[in-house]
This record gives sequence, C-alpha cells and structure tokens, in this order.
Amino acid sequence: MGVWTRRNWMTLAAAGGFIAVAVGAFATHGVQDPKAQEWLRTGAMYGFMHTMATFACATFMNIGARRARLAPPFFLGGVVLFSGSLYAMALGAPRWLGMVTPVGGLMFLAGWAILVVAARGIDPQG
Repeated sequence: MGVWTRRNWMTLAAAGGFIAVAVGAFATHGVQDPKAQEWLRTGAMYGFMHTMATFACATFMNIGARRARLAPPFFLGGVVLFSGSLYAMALGAPRWLGMVTPVGGLMFLAGWAILVVAARGIDPQG
C-alpha cells in the first residue's frame, strides 16, 4: 500500500480539522491586527471545509465512487498551500507568499472536479 491510504487520509484530515479550529480560536482571541485575523479565519474556514471533504471521499468510495480516492491529495495539498500561506502571512511572512494561495485554490477545484466525475460512478443504473 502507498502513502495515500484511507487511514492516512483520515488521520491527516482529523489533524487538519484540529488545526483549523485552533487557528480560528487564535484569530479570535490571540491576534489584534484585523488583516491577520481575516487571513487566519479564511484559512481556517477553507481548511476545515476541505478536511471535511476528505472525510466525504471515504463515504463516496464506500458507495461505489472509486475515483474519489484521487481527490484527498488535492484537498489536503490545497489546505497546505492555501490555508498555510494565509496562516504564514498572518504571522509575519512576506506578502509575496500570497502568490502561493491561488495554487491551493486550484488544488481545491481539482479535488471537487474529481468528485464530480467520481459521483457519476455511484449507482449508474439509478
């Protein structure tokens, strides 16, 4: 088995959910700068959303959408690039790092496109 086993996806998604909640709380209680708060909240929201999408991939697979196994690397990679770049800038990284953020967004879109195709494999007779 490779690195992208369902067990590893779920573990990474669970860790991502933990991080998203922690960052959201930090944005509310630990940061004064409004722009930094906005970046942290946006990163946390998209990070949490896509960790949940990763969990949904397991359900898709269980009901016959085998191609759903291809989406989690895009969702989780997108979290690292999109949310991670926003977190880094909120904590003082140079603004040029924001050029990475849209790449993460494109990874999110790719993951969702994969799920669109995967959904077509569910109950093809119905």
